[in-house]
Amino acid sequence: MIGPTFSRYLAMNFLKGLGVTFGAIFALIYMIDFVEMLRRAGGMPGSSVGLIAWLCLLRTPKISEQVLPFATLFGTLAVFLMLSRRLELVIARAAGISAAQFLAIPLALIGGLGVASVMVYNPLSALAKQHANVIETRLFRTGAPLDNPLGLWVRQRSGVNQSILRAGHASQNGTKLSNVEAYLFNPDGAFFERIDADAADYADGAWHMHNVRVLRPGHETEARTSYDLPTNLMASQINQTFGNPDAVPFWSLPSVIISATRAGLQSAPYRLRYQGLLARPFLLMAMALIAASFSLRFFRFGGMVKTVIGGIVAGFVLYVASQLIGDMGSAGLISVAVAAWAPAALGMSIGTLALLHREDG
Repeated sequence: MIGPTFSRYLAMNFLKGLGVTFGAIFALIYMIDFVEMLRRAGGMPGSSVGLIAWLCLLRTPKISEQVLPFATLFGTLAVFLMLSRRLELVIARAAGISAAQFLAIPLALIGGLGVASVMVYNPLSALAKQHANVIETRLFRTGAPLDNPLGLWVRQRSGVNQSILRAGHASQNGTKLSNVEAYLFNPDGAFFERIDADAADYADGAWHMHNVRVLRPGHETEARTSYDLPTNLMASQINQTFGNPDAVPFWSLPSVIISATRAGLQSAPYRLRYQGLLARPFLLMAMALIAASFSLRFFRFGGMVKTVIGGIVAGFVLYVASQLIGDMGSAGLISVAVAAWAPAALGMSIGTLALLHREDG
């Protein structure tokens, strides 16, 4: 059995290794974003180096959250290779400690960090990104554009009627639309009116459309300067509809899913995001198992370069597979639960099988 001293030693080494790896990736992302923002904000009124530095600091946590699996992979590889080079794992093996025993401490630590990243880091990064969007909107006089080649669609209730709204472009969290088309239906479901507008702004429970053309079957096209289309959607629901599910904090996702379902909106991306966050600790542990299956080879057979390249490639393949499966889940080709949990289950199975195959003690 592993004693408390060796357990604390392993935990501290992995905590430092993972912290240094994630900190280095965080700093690299921050510097790249800082340089790019300086280029974009050059000559903008009200911009300053301090403001750009603060803006990038608010943006970086959300970006760095996406590379947590790679930080876990690289950190685990580095710590195991360091312990192998010092022959500490050789001594542990000679003392009768199996690979499964000294992997229990790192896996428990990584699982705990994964839970903290979901429950604490994710909400904080989402909040920081919201503040960054406000600064970016004020600085560049525009919001982050949301485009889709097929247009952005939403179903809503307009008074007693149902309507379907399509926009070619959305900005400022979906509250400003351009190239707008609205199809209005009677309570019995019969189509009776189409509205085309150059732009639409959301305010006070209605879409305020500009440069409008109203088309009714059997009537001539009517041109108007403005048109107010009531909507039952709140600003938060519009943001959720046209926005990115990654921007919704973990603790808000259940209520977002319920409200989107009640409003008849597409909830699959939000359900996938929620299940993916729940599966994140297991995905991080899967990355650690894959890294261990490669790095534990080093002190037995040699080949550091081959070890590092093999572990990186295996982790990259698992990450790409998780993204592809996630896209399939968002498109409805497979169930949300399978799309969210399959990469973690697959990675943990492969890592465990590889360790069992190489375990000789």
